[in-house]
Amino acid sequence: MEWTRRLRLNHLQTLVSLAETGSVSEAARVTFTTQPALSKWLKELEESVGTPLFERHARGLKPTPQGLMLLRHAQRVLSEMDRAQQNLAAMLEGSSYRVSIGASPASAPNLVPAAIMQFLHLHPNAQVELQENTMDVLLERLEQGQLDLVVGRFDNFAPRQSLRSELLYQETMRVICRPGHPLTHQRVIDWTDLQAHDWIMWPVGTPIRSKLDTALTSAGQRPLAYRIESSSLIANLWMLQLSDMLSIASDRVADHFTDRGLIVPLEFELDALGALGMCWREGTDSDPGLIDLLESLRHAATTETEFPDAR
Repeated sequence: MEWTRRLRLNHLQTLVSLAETGSVSEAARVTFTTQPALSKWLKELEESVGTPLFERHARGLKPTPQGLMLLRHAQRVLSEMDRAQQNLAAMLEGSSYRVSIGASPASAPNLVPAAIMQFLHLHPNAQVELQENTMDVLLERLEQGQLDLVVGRFDNFAPRQSLRSELLYQETMRVICRPGHPLTHQRVIDWTDLQAHDWIMWPVGTPIRSKLDTALTSAGQRPLAYRIESSSLIANLWMLQLSDMLSIASDRVADHFTDRGLIVPLEFELDALGALGMCWREGTDSDPGLIDLLESLRHAATTETEFPDAR
């Protein structure tokens, strides 16, 4: 396709701007060109490609399926060039490598930090960027090249053609509360006891919330009463300290914060098993830095948390 050889980075940015603004005039403004020139360029590109890339409506432009496919490639190329610029800048500043990791809020709080410290032990001059968000957002950023690796819950994970994935471990879910909570003094706890307290719930659609809802359904229970819906693990922990509310956490999260005297897991068997894993883009696992990062996560997932000296 000879038309691909004529595309420049500014052309790719123009395509992205057309999709983001949905308007030729607005895209012309943000790309510092004129509306007639942009309309002419888009028409010529569509003729070269052999298919419309945008549908024209009274309200503006909407990408066609072919346009969406080309946009995904454009966004990936632009992200890769941004990353190349960042890596070059890091090297000029004395860093040997830069990696960007995405982690979901409900991931084990010690797994990713332990893996990062192991990675820095192997690459003392490397730089690491860590982003926290939902798995859907992180996986989209991974596909676009904005992240090198994503670590998160695999409970609702659906494989993607462009990504590779690996399960790190499975674990049970625990009901948690503050130390000294009335239920910590009970030897036997049932659903009636849990229903008698307010809850801090993870948002609908998050894997950990889905596991709890499934456990409720399996037990024939009605939905739990809750005062707060939050995806912030740290905020949830603090609110548990200040109330008799209950929440749910994975085994590793519960153990991590129980060891620090912040929470107590209740003696209640919750019929819910969660999974945690990692994803990276197809074709990138030949990168020596990514290989070391993957190995660091595998090591952290199978051993007790130890923080090697990265100095």
